[in-house]
Amino acid sequence: MVLKVWLAEHSRHSYFIEEAGGTQRLPRVVGIGKAKELIFTAKVLSGQEAAIIGLVEEAVPQNGDSNAAYLKALEIAKEISSKGPIAVRLAKQAINNGMQVDLSTALRVEESYYALTIPTEDRVEGLKAFREKREPVYKGK
Repeated sequence: MVLKVWLAEHSRHSYFIEEAGGTQRLPRVVGIGKAKELIFTAKVLSGQEAAIIGLVEEAVPQNGDSNAAYLKALEIAKEISSKGPIAVRLAKQAINNGMQVDLSTALRVEESYYALTIPTEDRVEGLKAFREKREPVYKGK
């Protein structure tokens, strides 16, 4: 499997620079040095290389049906769906919003989202299930 960075396809001859935010987003994901290397060289990465540098979360070998990535995504989605939906949604918002600000502000963002979970039935169910040593049954309430 070969993962082609969009930037590589459009700047292979270095006659223009990325316009879709790649020069700003890529360094935030892989670091400044690696981003410069990828952008300046228009390097094409394998899936494994992309996973090693953190550009993708996982690289899976392709299967005979050519749907290995899809099956892995379903596996991860199933695992996530077994968690409390309110907590997952709020954690996603805390991560997304917290990454836009400095750490001190981000910690306050996290605290505000945590506070929203306190009055939920799902939180009570999670604590009860833990105490009773059983799997929780979340209802999204």
